[in-house]
Amino acid sequence: MNNHFFILMLLPILIHLITPTFSSPLPHPELVVQQVNEQINVSRRSLGFLSCNTGNPIDDCWRCDPDWEKNRKRLADCAIGFGKHAIGGRDGKFYTVTDSGDDAVNPKPGTLRYGVIQSEPLWITFARDMVIKLKQELMLNSFKTIDGRGASVHIAGGPCITIQYVTNVIVHGLNIHDCKQGGNAYVRDSPDHYGWRTLSDGDGVSIFGGSHVWVDHCSLSNCRDGLIDAIHGSTAITISNNYFTHHNKVMLLGHSDSYTQDKNMQVTIAFNHFGEGLVQRMPRCRHGYFHVVNNDYTHWEMYAIGGSASPTINSQGNRFLAPDRANNKEVTKHEDAPQSKWKNWNWRSEGDLLLNGAFFTRSGAGSSSNYAKASSLSARPSSLVGTITVGAGSLGCKKGRRC
Repeated sequence: MNNHFFILMLLPILIHLITPTFSSPLPHPELVVQQVNEQINVSRRSLGFLSCNTGNPIDDCWRCDPDWEKNRKRLADCAIGFGKHAIGGRDGKFYTVTDSGDDAVNPKPGTLRYGVIQSEPLWITFARDMVIKLKQELMLNSFKTIDGRGASVHIAGGPCITIQYVTNVIVHGLNIHDCKQGGNAYVRDSPDHYGWRTLSDGDGVSIFGGSHVWVDHCSLSNCRDGLIDAIHGSTAITISNNYFTHHNKVMLLGHSDSYTQDKNMQVTIAFNHFGEGLVQRMPRCRHGYFHVVNNDYTHWEMYAIGGSASPTINSQGNRFLAPDRANNKEVTKHEDAPQSKWKNWNWRSEGDLLLNGAFFTRSGAGSSSNYAKASSLSARPSSLVGTITVGAGSLGCKKGRRC
């Protein structure tokens, strides 16, 4: 039996093992953290005959396949963390963007906007390299994948992506930058509805009341407000393998201290590179539960991870390289509260690599039940972060080769 036939025989078994069941309820937050760690630690073993041996379980799941272009939907089986049930357009048809133009109310077939507003699941790809300057926010409908692999796709120079009150969205392989405000205009969000939009914030990706969302392998920079913001009860989100650069307020997770619906927010931030020109909010968290694992922080000007309103922040296996300025060595910032309050917030650093004087101010009870179910398995060692994140950002995938 040759190796090719052996792989074909085993592939259905592998897919069965790693395909998420969307109908199952989202587990307890700590259990999801534990599952992330388990998948990191067993990725090379469970995917042995396909593994690229990077130690990055998402990439090892699909990037080593030279026929990735023929097997695009395999990506939907590779998510981890709180957003792992985001199947996007896996169960729908392919739709190819052939036209970089945009009409916010009456989009033409072949444009990106026409694809993302459709009611049925779609897996959206791009016919060629293109820069898309949107006239208004791109309002996504549920069960959509935007897959930029195989083309250099830039969403830039106008309003950008909005994921509002929809579910099951995958955004992969895009360059998202120089995003502006939109609004005070009509915008279509489905084939049979358009409505008046007030001014937007100018985020790269805005998640507003969205769930089961996965943003992976995108390069984001220089937007008016946040690069990725998740607010108003959004949950079940994974933000992974992205490259963030040249921006002030990088990532806001949680609408306001008074918006207690965000107590249900669960976000995994894994394998990202926070690079040059960043200032703060990597992320800034409120209320919910946040797993920050195996990210590479090479630049910040004010702080890296902050929060208010008693969020639970579980930082594991990250690499933090502090700036040279003596007053900005602290990784963390406890916002808008005296020490008498924030000392009870559950913020943990476990296995993080703290370089050039970086320090993480822990708070809460170290053996808190918030962490008990996540403590049996650790993230990959922080010494491997450079290897795990080396491919962060949009990828230069070519047909017929490993990506």
